[in-house]
Amino acid sequence: MNIETHRITVNGITVEVVRKTIKNLHLGVYPPHGRVRVAAPLAVSDDAVKLAVISRLGWIKRQRAKFDAQPRQSQREMVNGESHYFLGRRYRLNVIEHNGAGKVVLRNKAAIDIYVRPGSDAEMREKVFQRWYRKQLKALVPPLLEKWQQSLDVQIADWGIKKMKTKWGGCNVEARRIWLNLELAKKPVQCLEYILVHELVHLLERHHNDRFAAYMEKFMPQWRFLRETLNKGPLRHETWKY
Repeated sequence: MNIETHRITVNGITVEVVRKTIKNLHLGVYPPHGRVRVAAPLAVSDDAVKLAVISRLGWIKRQRAKFDAQPRQSQREMVNGESHYFLGRRYRLNVIEHNGAGKVVLRNKAAIDIYVRPGSDAEMREKVFQRWYRKQLKALVPPLLEKWQQSLDVQIADWGIKKMKTKWGGCNVEARRIWLNLELAKKPVQCLEYILVHELVHLLERHHNDRFAAYMEKFMPQWRFLRETLNKGPLRHETWKY
């Protein structure tokens, strides 16, 4: 796919313009500070992009205001008493040093233990946590995937989990591959299910248009509530670079 990227300014807003071999123009606003990105067909001029952005200025400002109001965790130091989330529940961290492999154990409904080698720093402890989150998601996804592929009468070729900064999931329609954001391990399982359905629906309709929304209404009537729940939750502290 041919891709061209540059930036323009519209009413004081910096807009990243990505030109691809696509048919329609798509405008998005992304966390944490409301980065504006336009994916446009190769033949669409900058003037046309500017008009599209101007026509959506009100919506862009509302999205940015939501991101500004969204709570954010401070930098995690991976120390005793710190709060960490798993499947929408908050746990207090208990650090246990031992001479074995790193592991994470849910002790009860309020506490989570992380076993690490003596002298481990925050980065090393974070890696142990990330491995554990990934393992939990890999166990949760298959039954949900089986359920919803049958309901939607679609079939993917592959799926995976990775850290993503600007979206909760992705779908490569041509490859029939789905990606899920590792951060979903921290959210309620219903939110994970919503993202999974969202990406599967892209196999029926590539774009976020009325047809896409109609499919979501049909298969998951509460999808808007789940989307709002997901987007209202605290964002992970991150050093965001573009």
